[in-house]
Amino acid sequence: MHSRQRLMPSIDKKRPLQGKVAFIAGASGGINLAIGRALANAGARIAVVSRSQERIAKAARDLVADGHEAIGLVADVRDYGPVESALAQTVERFGNIDIVVSGAAGNFLAPAMGMSANAFRTVVEIDLIGTFNVLRAAFPYLRRPGASLISITAPQGTTPSMFQAHACAAKAGINMLTKCLAMEWGPAGVRVNAISPGPIAETVGMAKLAPTAELEAQAKQRIPLRDYGTKDDVANLALFLASDLASYVTGAILNCDGGVSLGDASADAIDISHAVPERANGPDRLKADGSKPAEP
Repeated sequence: MHSRQRLMPSIDKKRPLQGKVAFIAGASGGINLAIGRALANAGARIAVVSRSQERIAKAARDLVADGHEAIGLVADVRDYGPVESALAQTVERFGNIDIVVSGAAGNFLAPAMGMSANAFRTVVEIDLIGTFNVLRAAFPYLRRPGASLISITAPQGTTPSMFQAHACAAKAGINMLTKCLAMEWGPAGVRVNAISPGPIAETVGMAKLAPTAELEAQAKQRIPLRDYGTKDDVANLALFLASDLASYVTGAILNCDGGVSLGDASADAIDISHAVPERANGPDRLKADGSKPAEP
C-alpha cells in the first residue's frame, strides 16, 4: 500500500516533468515522437524506442540537438527480450522509469476475407502483444509509487469498422488490458491509462484514409469540431496523464478525436427551428426558439 499524499509535490508549471524519466515505444516518428518531444520539453529525460535503427537514431539526435537528454534504442515490441533489454539500458542511463508510453502500431485496410491469417496476426502482435510486452516488461523498472503508463489505442477499440477487423480486435484488447492493469497495479501506486487519437493531421493513417483534398473535406464534415486534430493535441493529453495533475486518474480511455467517436456529425444541426414543430399544449405552447407563437 502507498499514500497518495506522497504523490502530490508542488508542480513546476513550466517543466512539470523535471527530473523524470520516460520510455516511449514506437517513437521514431508521428504521434509517439510528438509525445516524446512534449515530455522532453516538460523536463523529462527520454528513451525513444523503435525497431528501425536508422529512424530511431535520427529521432534521438533531433531531441539532443534541441537541448534534451535523450537516447535512441532498438527493439521490436513483438519480442519481449529486446524490449526488456531496452528498459534496462534506460534505467542504467537515467535511473528508474516514471513514464511509459506504448504506441507501436500497424494497420491497413482489408476485408476479413481478403486478409491472410498472418496479416491479422501481425497487427495483433504489434498492437496488442506489443503493448503487453512493453507494459509488463516495464513494471520492475518503474519508480513506485507514482509511475504513469500510457497505451495508445484508437477509436476502432470501441467502434466496429469495415475493413478493420484486425485493428478493431487489437485495439479493443489494448483498452481492456489497460483497465485490467490499472486494477492490478493501482495498489502499487502505478496508474495505467490510454489515449485514443481520432483523425490526426499529417499522419500515415489519415493520408491513407483521405488522400485527396475532396476526401479530406468529406472526412472533416463528419467530425463535430469540423477539423483534424494535431499531433500536439495528443501529446498535450499525454503530458497531462504523465504529470501529477492526473494523479487520481487511472483505467481511463481518453478520446482525442474532435468528437468523432460520438458518431457522424455531418448534418448541420445548429439551426433546427425549421424541423421542430410548435408545442401545441394550450396557451403556453412554445416555438423551437423558446418564444410563444402569436395568438390567432
